Amino acid sequence: MKKVLFATTALIATAGMAAADVTFGGYGRFGLNYNTAAGADLLLDTADDTNSTDVTYRYRLQIDASAESDAGVTFGARVRIQQNTGGTGTGINSARFFARTGGLEVGVGNIFGALEFMPGMYPIDLGLTGLGYDYTAYNFQGDAYSSGGTGAAAANGVEVMYSAGDLSLHISASDTNSRVAAHAAYTFSGWTVALGVQDSTAATDTELALSVGGTIGIADVTLAYADNGTSGDQFVLAGRFDVGAATNVEVYYADRSGDTSDRNAAAAGVQSYNGDSYGIDVNHDLGGGTSIRGGVAKQFTGITRADLGVRFNF
Repeated sequence: MKKVLFATTALIATAGMAAADVTFGGYGRFGLNYNTAAGADLLLDTADDTNSTDVTYRYRLQIDASAESDAGVTFGARVRIQQNTGGTGTGINSARFFARTGGLEVGVGNIFGALEFMPGMYPIDLGLTGLGYDYTAYNFQGDAYSSGGTGAAAANGVEVMYSAGDLSLHISASDTNSRVAAHAAYTFSGWTVALGVQDSTAATDTELALSVGGTIGIADVTLAYADNGTSGDQFVLAGRFDVGAATNVEVYYADRSGDTSDRNAAAAGVQSYNGDSYGIDVNHDLGGGTSIRGGVAKQFTGITRADLGVRFNF
């Protein structure tokens, strides 16, 4: 993350005013993405659901700005500029605003979301592109920070986050399906356990989520479960381990049952996502925030995806 301080300008403009802090950061990635044809997948880019190998890329620039009051309260906001393969960009998305003091933070607008932000929901970051993210147990059936141009503009949210030592709490609510969600997480002896719940008017939304993660031998492991309503129950077991000073391997296995949502009923006769999904990747650190990343995954839909490329963080 690169930081630019506009302290001089702020102090000249207003005597006694605290310095503003503006941080620019993000990443770029580019490489190749391969997909097999196994029916259309409405949760992914359907244009990619053919037997093909294509160039894939993403550029993400995140801008965080904050200022601290004389009373020690930090006020700030985050926006994101993103450009993806195929020329689909966001411009600047809707902002998340916040006020923070000590371990307490209140956010409004394009909120993080209590389930999205829950430990164990993203146990790994598979390959260059995520390869479908079937290892996310709550299956995106809850509020999340959106990189899209509108963000949460049409469905504003509010959230409260609190942390004290090894305990963290998070509650969020939005206009989307009248969602109210919360999670609590606690870390002890190197292990983190978390419990999340959500109330929603949508039958496909997550109702309960559980996770536990820690280290066993050379591997960081996570076991997660989510009751996603009519989207089914999902279990995920994921792990990450080093195979050298600069190289690591990530793996996952996911199982879903009870999906009766028929989200793909109108496309190629695929009527559910029940079954299993699994994947593996290799990541090699080149230093200076750069890495070579690649992996392969078989998704719940039957689609096999693979990718390989370079990522650089800034």
